[in-house]
Amino acid sequence: MFSAIARVFRTPDLRRKIGFTLAIIALYRLGAHVPAPFVDFPNVQSCLDQSAGTDGLLSLVNLFSGGALLQLSIFALGVMPYITATIITQLLRVVIPHFETLHKEGQAGQAKLTQYTRYLTIALALLQSTTLVTVARSGQLFGVTGIPECEQLLTNDVWWAQLLMIITLTAGTGLIMWFAELVTERGIGNGMSLLIFTSIAASFPSSLWAIWQTRGFEVFLLVLAVGVVVIALVVFVEQSQRRVPVQYAKRMVGRRTYGGTNTYIPIKVNMAGVVPVIFASSLLYIPALIAQFNQPQAGEEVPAWVAWIQLYLVTGDHPFYMALYFFLIVGFTYFYVAITFNPVEVADNMKKYGGFIPGIRAGRPTAEYLDYVLTRITLPGSIYLGLIALIPLIALVTVGANQNFPFGGASILIIVGVGLETVKQIDAQLQQRHYEGLLR
Repeated sequence: MFSAIARVFRTPDLRRKIGFTLAIIALYRLGAHVPAPFVDFPNVQSCLDQSAGTDGLLSLVNLFSGGALLQLSIFALGVMPYITATIITQLLRVVIPHFETLHKEGQAGQAKLTQYTRYLTIALALLQSTTLVTVARSGQLFGVTGIPECEQLLTNDVWWAQLLMIITLTAGTGLIMWFAELVTERGIGNGMSLLIFTSIAASFPSSLWAIWQTRGFEVFLLVLAVGVVVIALVVFVEQSQRRVPVQYAKRMVGRRTYGGTNTYIPIKVNMAGVVPVIFASSLLYIPALIAQFNQPQAGEEVPAWVAWIQLYLVTGDHPFYMALYFFLIVGFTYFYVAITFNPVEVADNMKKYGGFIPGIRAGRPTAEYLDYVLTRITLPGSIYLGLIALIPLIALVTVGANQNFPFGGASILIIVGVGLETVKQIDAQLQQRHYEGLLR
């Protein structure tokens, strides 16, 4: 293992790529701590020390930004606008035929879709930065009342100061997107995935330190032990797949014979990735957001529906919230898999190139068989996603951790997934040069 790591740094090209990636990551983390214009940084830090942060979707955005959101830094929005734009572009392929046509055109069509994703990212960043500045100006960013510092987060709230903040946050998102593309082209691994990985990993030490301080060393060791087990299980499931065998018939083109090979279609247990967790978190945050902007004035009675939302759909420690969260993830998993994997299209492509599944006729029977396999394998995958997403909520009840609990939810799925893919890319680079990779 150590000799393989040494070969990584002895290979000049690979060493240069890894060094470039680390330099971009360092710049990204530096920008996460640079405050935006007209932000009262001492007040923000005081609020962070006196409050537990925030819940729901803002908690997820803060996690993906590496804590930059609640610090109101120039990279406060993080990668969430790009993630949202990518998901929207994928969903639009089902609604807009032009997007599906571009997807099938190969590299030229993919480049056009990427350009649309960039434009949509900037538009979403403009919208989200406006919302963030408005919430910070109203003093409700941290969801606490009675703390003067949390109500005065900006040093100047005139219109031109707010406009400058919005432009800065939007430009920060554009810079993050450029960083990610540079890493993808000149570094190692997928740039955007690595930046998300870095943001989540940056929150691990503070989360573990908070557990040590509040619950003691014994609970801290228990959490680490549970974390190791969860990581092992996640690695096992993420690597699990159903391999559907495919054979290609022999074809004579002139004097040459093509085909006659055996391959397989890899159908992963977790084909949806972390997207259903993001969908479910976003949907559950909407009632809490509506209730937050319908708070009564001083002396007035809280409406019954607002009290019900605050009791069941805000903190995440109620069994009703957990059950609803779980079933939403299961439903969104089936929804997203149905959009991203089209059995009819796969069956048509196989038939076009002379491929068939042994024992299954080409065409419609193949599509029905793939749909049958996909439906059966998505069930354990959706249950697995739901259980992993519930780990932070269970930790919230048992050890008093917040919803950014490191060993569960979206954080552990992204950490393990990105880590595995990056190691595989390094291994492939080593095998090209030394015939022996990083993995045994």
